[in-house]
Amino acid sequence: MTSLEVEARGGSASASERALLRRVYEVVLLSRAVEERLWVLSRQGQVSFVLTPRGHDVAQVASGAAIRRGYDSIWPYYRDMALALAIGVTPYEIFMAALGRAGDPHSGGRQLTMHLSSPRLKIGSASSEVAAHLPHAVGAAYAARVLGQDRVAVAYFGDGATGEGATHEAMNLAGIHKLPVVFFCENNGLAISVPHALTMPIPTFAERGAAYGMPGVSMDGTDALAVFRATRQAIERARAGEGPAVVEAFVPRMTSHSSQDDDSYRTEAERAEALARDPLPRLRELLLEYGLLEPDEEERLTRALHAQARDEADRAVAQPEPEPSRAHHWLLAGDGAAPGACRPGSCAARPRPLRRRAAGPHSSPHPHPLSHK
Repeated sequence: MTSLEVEARGGSASASERALLRRVYEVVLLSRAVEERLWVLSRQGQVSFVLTPRGHDVAQVASGAAIRRGYDSIWPYYRDMALALAIGVTPYEIFMAALGRAGDPHSGGRQLTMHLSSPRLKIGSASSEVAAHLPHAVGAAYAARVLGQDRVAVAYFGDGATGEGATHEAMNLAGIHKLPVVFFCENNGLAISVPHALTMPIPTFAERGAAYGMPGVSMDGTDALAVFRATRQAIERARAGEGPAVVEAFVPRMTSHSSQDDDSYRTEAERAEALARDPLPRLRELLLEYGLLEPDEEERLTRALHAQARDEADRAVAQPEPEPSRAHHWLLAGDGAAPGACRPGSCAARPRPLRRRAAGPHSSPHPHPLSHK
């Protein structure tokens, strides 16, 4: 058993951890409200492609709570919507990107849903090519070392990425140079439709860490506290110069892979099993036990967050689409800054994402649920 495992599984929640769990719960509720609105827009033909995190969402937000937001670099994959909301991406930005609107600050309407990129939030550009972002995360960790910074790179990926050559290359280089990077695997047991047993000959991805000279830990990804503690320890270890680590969260995929997938490769029993592992009821029961949630409070919160998601979606729908003349812009050097990009010296002055921000073209009039009370 590694030290990461001991930390993840030991002890009851402290007062600060209990308050953190409440904030995780609120972000997950927001994520589900945004997710449902995306599915509605998809069925209306306004959003062409939807990928959502239901089942992964508690693990994403709990792990994101261990990251220094706006300082550490984050390298998400396409299912990390709840993580994005936790680190400061607004619902409005997510809708703008999904709708392909000109004012989308992440790609100017050029990318698929949840293909984020934000210099301000230190989100590395997401790639549609599975695992292609993992070497980028390692490069960011190497750059931090060269610059004498204590930034950590945190790379998220699904179990489908574990068989990619880029994953091996990234972990190998990180292990050799003991770089400050955390590899966070969201293992739902399916590489789209291919089951775990046909993608790995071992029961956990974390076991591979030893081959690259780094510790690894696997856990139930529906346990928010265990995920937060393991991620925090892995990040602290990396920040202290002790090298990379693997954190693996076993999570249920409660929906089809995407809006273009009929999920026919799973039996009714398998789908029911995934739904039964929904992490939200477990977190709800924990908060009720701690006295941090009233019995009827979730219904009121859900109504308010659904109204927020609907309002921000409607605002995004009303925004203009990109001009066709922009199609060849921002491909070569010298084209100027793309929408949402930081010009030299402009990013550092922006406020941190966990605090309430003044309303702007890409901000929300609603307070961010992870804001410290």
